[in-house]
Amino acid sequence: MHYSRMMPLVNGHRYFTSTAVFLNEVIKLAISLTMALADISSSLPSSSPATALFSELAKSVFTGDSWKLAIPAMLYTLQNSLQYIAVSNLDAATFQVTYQLKILTTALFSVTMLGRTLDTRKWLSLVLLMVGVAIVQIPTGSEPGIPTLKDLKEGHTGFHVPRSFNGLRHLGGTAADRLTKRSATYEGIDEDFAMLNPQLNASIGLACVLTACVLSGLAGVYFEKVLKDSNANASVWVRNVQLSFYSLFPALFIGVFFKDGAEIAKSGFFVGYNWVVWTAICCQALGGVVVALVVNYADNIAKNFATSISIVISCLASVWFFNFQITFTYVAGTIVVLLATYLYSSQDRTRPPPIRIADYEKTTIGSDLGYFDIESNTLQPKTPMRGDAVTTSRPGTPTFERRHHHRTRSDQMRFAKREV
Repeated sequence: MHYSRMMPLVNGHRYFTSTAVFLNEVIKLAISLTMALADISSSLPSSSPATALFSELAKSVFTGDSWKLAIPAMLYTLQNSLQYIAVSNLDAATFQVTYQLKILTTALFSVTMLGRTLDTRKWLSLVLLMVGVAIVQIPTGSEPGIPTLKDLKEGHTGFHVPRSFNGLRHLGGTAADRLTKRSATYEGIDEDFAMLNPQLNASIGLACVLTACVLSGLAGVYFEKVLKDSNANASVWVRNVQLSFYSLFPALFIGVFFKDGAEIAKSGFFVGYNWVVWTAICCQALGGVVVALVVNYADNIAKNFATSISIVISCLASVWFFNFQITFTYVAGTIVVLLATYLYSSQDRTRPPPIRIADYEKTTIGSDLGYFDIESNTLQPKTPMRGDAVTTSRPGTPTFERRHHHRTRSDQMRFAKREV
């Protein structure tokens, strides 16, 4: 996603994020519909017609309370839109670490909306999470080797800035192909430079990722509340179909039509698209489906490993592709964030105390051959200790009454019958 927003322009244009969000939901809807149809068809007779299959799917998707999922679907759509803005202004590694603040927002909304209580370990992990993200966000200066617009105007870069198309061709690449007629003039140079060399704005990126975390926590907790209050027993694929279906409307009408409608009508829906953009959209859509499967089938340990590995991969990929500078503050903040994620999601591993049964509670019915152990449901041979003169324990005797004085009358009769 970050490279798709930073890469050279495709035919002089950059793709619209609203179209990417809409296509993301379309792909998720297609995957969820396919899996939901396969799941429903396995429960129907093999001779059932296709109309019965689609009728059963529609009945499962549009239940009485399915409209409630329109609210989290809208929140998720807005969250995805903010992710594109955030990743356009933050490097991938910093975005990945900062985005873990959604754990904090989810916990806070769980306490306020679901009435949950958090123990000391979880509150400590949330504090560590905020500290780790704050450490990652500590500024370390601008990245070396990237001239700013001010540097280019004042000529303090030390870089050779070509003044003609031939000079650009000697530098290699396709920069000359992307220039317009007004690029050689001072008027419009700001817009052209910003389009050809997009600058990262950490303030905008941080604001968007924080807002996305709040929306993620609110949508997740509200979705959980709807599922708990619902009486419908829908599968995970049907729930994904519902979310993707209701997400299409805000993505299409608010994003594509209202936000970028004029530009899309002028340039086209798929302007700026190439294989990189399609790969980013497909990864985003598949990631949303996989997250639902992780929540449904995996445990917290697997989720912690996935989060840790994703942060490490993002860091290494940023170093390889974008020359990301690994600083001490980034490493320290990332370690604190991973530790906080582990503490919050890990289950209590302390074993419960063993159940101890006092000697007088253990049921051992004596006989001439041995005694019947209720715990193991077997007849154990009698091995009297030295000085033990008791060899039998029959009902009515002091030995039987002394052993079973704590039993009820029905238990005594049952034990007596078993011994007989």
